[in-house]
Amino acid sequence: MTAVRLGLVIEALGGVLHGDPEALVAGLASLESATSADLSFLSNPKYRRQLAASRAGCIIVAPEFMIEALSRGACIVTDQPYVYFARLTQFWKKHLQASEDVSNEPRIHPSAVVHPLASISASAFIGPLCVVERGATIGAHSVLKARVSVGENCHVGERCILHSGVVLGADGFGFAPHQGEWEKIEQLGAVRLGHDVEVGANTCIDRGALGDTVIEDGVKLDNLIQIGHNVRIGRHSALAGCVGVAGSAVIGAHCTVGGGAVILGHLVLADHVHISAASVVTRSLLKPGHYSGIFPIDDNASWEKNAATLKQLHRLRERLLHLEKLLMP
Repeated sequence: MTAVRLGLVIEALGGVLHGDPEALVAGLASLESATSADLSFLSNPKYRRQLAASRAGCIIVAPEFMIEALSRGACIVTDQPYVYFARLTQFWKKHLQASEDVSNEPRIHPSAVVHPLASISASAFIGPLCVVERGATIGAHSVLKARVSVGENCHVGERCILHSGVVLGADGFGFAPHQGEWEKIEQLGAVRLGHDVEVGANTCIDRGALGDTVIEDGVKLDNLIQIGHNVRIGRHSALAGCVGVAGSAVIGAHCTVGGGAVILGHLVLADHVHISAASVVTRSLLKPGHYSGIFPIDDNASWEKNAATLKQLHRLRERLLHLEKLLMP
């Protein structure tokens, strides 16, 4: 795809165009780097200064920035510019692929290894060096990039994207201590991904010990995430890179977890819980809200005492202020 009419963008995605619908755009770019052949967007007000100086051929803006955008050229006005831009990238990629001849590309790459008892939708794509084991199911229009492994009896729903190096269904970390050694607990469950799930590169989702590890519809997982056995993640939650979720934790729907955060095992996070980056979640969070928690490492006994004291600091501060008022002349 070399260029697209602005009118075609509006037909596909909506919005109000202030400009020539026959004008062509050849690419998508940031406000700062865009040329007159590019389509750009402004969603965060802190980049407002770049709006007037941008050389973009057309800019997607919210209604409150329409006058400023018009003073420099064409614009598309929409209530949610960032969402509009996200959908624009999907539109762009779809049309880019449509302009290329991909009709002869195999749906299952010749280097992939697919067990004869696996079930692969005719519309799914299995990339180079992938492994799909016995009893695994890959749903319609799902894409496995290079070197993805889907273990025995694991299920991938429709329209999922698994990026390079993803491992679904490795054994969960289950061992019973016995006389100074470890007795393996066989992991007899599987992994079940719902529809529209995206899993980042080199992320691992372990199979359950008895029941399944479940990732519900619309969940987005970043790169290098570890999901332990029997975890359940509710629909449309999103976890950033390097998050670790220990076994049997339950994360609700519409939650977010910042990069590098850790959620301990057997905890429950309610729907709409948001965890700051690098936090360590050590207790269940049963009310929606934004939570943060970073505390220096120490020997456990000292850490527990300090943590207990820290939780009383606000009350101690109020008492101290009250005493100061009493003692002040």
